[in-house]
Amino acid sequence: MLNQAQRDCLDVVLVSPRNPLNIGAAARAMANFGFAHLTVASPYAPHWREAKSAVGAPEVLRQALEAATLAEAIADCTFVIGTGTLTHRKPQQPIVPLPELGPLLERELARGGRAALVFGPEKHGLTREDLAFCHVLVEIPTDPLQPSMNLGQAVAVCLYELACRPAPPIAQRAPQSAGEPALSRDLERLAILIEDTMAAARYSPAAMQKANRHDLRLMLRRLLLSPHDVRRILGLFRRVLWQIGGKGPAAQHSQGPPPDES
Repeated sequence: MLNQAQRDCLDVVLVSPRNPLNIGAAARAMANFGFAHLTVASPYAPHWREAKSAVGAPEVLRQALEAATLAEAIADCTFVIGTGTLTHRKPQQPIVPLPELGPLLERELARGGRAALVFGPEKHGLTREDLAFCHVLVEIPTDPLQPSMNLGQAVAVCLYELACRPAPPIAQRAPQSAGEPALSRDLERLAILIEDTMAAARYSPAAMQKANRHDLRLMLRRLLLSPHDVRRILGLFRRVLWQIGGKGPAAQHSQGPPPDES
């Protein structure tokens, strides 16, 4: 079970929600279980803060952040948890049953991390591109005849598991890590730089750019890099990109080679 200090290190992120009532229901569930940090990424309705369903949770809605993209919403997080059903998707990250999420999250927060619990739109859930930002995917156990859940209910079930229900010992298949974790925004910087380097080296056709970006995001999260790791790898790829004369948004051009990162 997460204590209050740990709950304050968890962001609930709603991606492109369409119905303000569902946003209000999610905010109410957060207030029910002692979570305060809500971010709404690319909301469909402009007046989502006025949701009437946020009974007892007006403060959660007032303090909620709005982000243009999922990448922006999770920029300060070190551990991103996607949610959804496996009925119509083949995820490429570890699958964590909901009852095992609590111990996994506790371990991440104990090493100084910040986590995001991400929920997708009502109609189709998180997309393949959204999931590329996630370290793990949490599966909510539902009946196969009706695998999808209402957004507000899904938030409530997940937060109940974290706040109120004792969790079993975590299985060994869950990802292991140690030391200070890297921020999501720094992993994205690194992915962009590696992508620039691949393009400059003509690694693959331009048509593969989107697939390469997706795979890079997943791979960097599987590696569980530290901030020091990210700085060193950034330095390596900047030097490689400079040597081959590459150009791109992450390239740093100067009269001499780029400085080493350490």
